[in-house]
Amino acid sequence: MANPGYGKRSAPRQSPRRADDFAHLPRREAAIAAYIDRLPDGAAIDAKTLAKCLPDYGQMACATALRRLSEAGHLRRVREHHITEDGARWVTRTFFSRTARAEEWWEAFVRGDDAPEPRPAAVPPAAAPTRTPAYDVLASLGRADPRMTLSAADCARLESRAAAWLARDADPARLVQALTSGLPVPVHSPAALARTRLEAKLPPEPVPEPRAEITISRLLECTDCGRPGPPTALPGGLCRPCRGEAEPLPPGGLSPTEVHRRAAAIRSDVRTHEG
Repeated sequence: MANPGYGKRSAPRQSPRRADDFAHLPRREAAIAAYIDRLPDGAAIDAKTLAKCLPDYGQMACATALRRLSEAGHLRRVREHHITEDGARWVTRTFFSRTARAEEWWEAFVRGDDAPEPRPAAVPPAAAPTRTPAYDVLASLGRADPRMTLSAADCARLESRAAAWLARDADPARLVQALTSGLPVPVHSPAALARTRLEAKLPPEPVPEPRAEITISRLLECTDCGRPGPPTALPGGLCRPCRGEAEPLPPGGLSPTEVHRRAAAIRSDVRTHEG
């Protein structure tokens, strides 16, 4: 289970999964989004954990990808005020939607309203099917132990069983270990052995989280720095400083240029009187 704020929560009313769900994103962001989409709720999706599970991307790359997924409408960090038997508390959740959501959808979601359905978008050209994390794990077995090298056809046949495993235990490294450790000598059929282990060693269903909580209010948090605020202050899930914009001046406040001008005038006046 993830630390507070970094566990995945699926946004409501998402469209059915399709091969081209993330075709509008750059390659890195699309790969990370597809991986997050297949993780169960509660799985850690912070940059550090993603970098450990996705060896092709470092922690900084994963952090940048999360920021861009937020800007694209797939992800928001939300601070929720919960009432429990032990009292009230604020909890941060990271909500993910495979369906890209507009700003008004997230605003309605934070308010607790029925979020409007996404506007129909032009259907992008059909993209080549994306390889799933389950397929990638099976294809990588030969690197862990050459005796467990599988063909493309083997990976396709076993993909659904590996996906069922990852739905219960999202760590690909543990799946690789389960399929390659303690191998018999010799291995006559790696595909048959992988199938047997996928069935016999399938982890149990995760224990569901207790539901004895009532959410009474929500605030957005900046995806980069965690600064809370209303949705209107965090377009794309990012605060002004993280978007590279200056903070607005308070009522009656002076701009930095005006402050410097007035300070220079005061210094000049002091020098005049001293002279």
